[in-house]
Amino acid sequence: MTAFGSPASTRLDVNGVTLNVIDAGDRDGPAVLLLHGFPDRALMWRAQIEALVGAGYRVIAPDLRGFGDSDRPVGVEAYDLSLIIGDVLGLLDLLEVGRVRVGAHDWGALVGWVFTALAPDRVERFAAFSVGHPRAFAGAGFEQKQLSWYMLWWQFPDVAETVMPQDDWRWYREWAYEGANRAEDAELDRQLNDLERKGALTSGLNWYRANVPPLLFADEDRHQDLPTIACPVLGVWGDREMALTERQMTDSPKFISGPWRYERLTGVGHWIPAHAPHATSDLLIDFFAHTQGDE
Repeated sequence: MTAFGSPASTRLDVNGVTLNVIDAGDRDGPAVLLLHGFPDRALMWRAQIEALVGAGYRVIAPDLRGFGDSDRPVGVEAYDLSLIIGDVLGLLDLLEVGRVRVGAHDWGALVGWVFTALAPDRVERFAAFSVGHPRAFAGAGFEQKQLSWYMLWWQFPDVAETVMPQDDWRWYREWAYEGANRAEDAELDRQLNDLERKGALTSGLNWYRANVPPLLFADEDRHQDLPTIACPVLGVWGDREMALTERQMTDSPKFISGPWRYERLTGVGHWIPAHAPHATSDLLIDFFAHTQGDE
């Protein structure tokens, strides 16, 4: 790893796309996979990457398709969740990594939940930040649907792409970073720099368009065929969250047969790994250090 905040990355061809991937730490150490969300990139995890590498882990953190320096394939269908799960599996296979500990946030958390359910032989334990199990999210009631109104607006091609950048991204700033402090402002600036790159906003919104179409938004039975998760799971939610209810996280154990641990962070909003870096790193190191028999 280079200087803190700037871990080296490489470009890898996986599942028909080229992903920008951070692969840091001891290659013989236990592997950790970190998955970011919208509108982020792997560098959102930079504090956790340094901490986990310092604790002896090998850390793999890709810019998921459509984000950061990874490819932005054209078309909504290119962002179907099944393809993204294929990216994750293909990346681990390419790197010859068998089992991993997974830490994930936002859309990365949804990918992590589904990946953990569908590939239990590849996941030792899973830590989800902000976003609960997809069935818990779907069944979290009217309050969650109210908070998720933006997902419907983002369905319309070119509408969000026209409105969101107006007035120096004023809507996004006020919605996602209301009352932000200086550290949060720095993270916001990084996100906006990425979103202003050609095609970046559309590729990010296509995650919503491919996986949360309007009819499914009202369907509480979607993802009902997901197998129950047997490995240990950590759920983390911040009480300043602007888009996700606590219920969609705390109902997650209904779909888990293994050990469950929940952490509620006070004074922290949606961007937990970036805005509570030390707490996030400590939680991951503690959770990943246990074996299942210790739960």
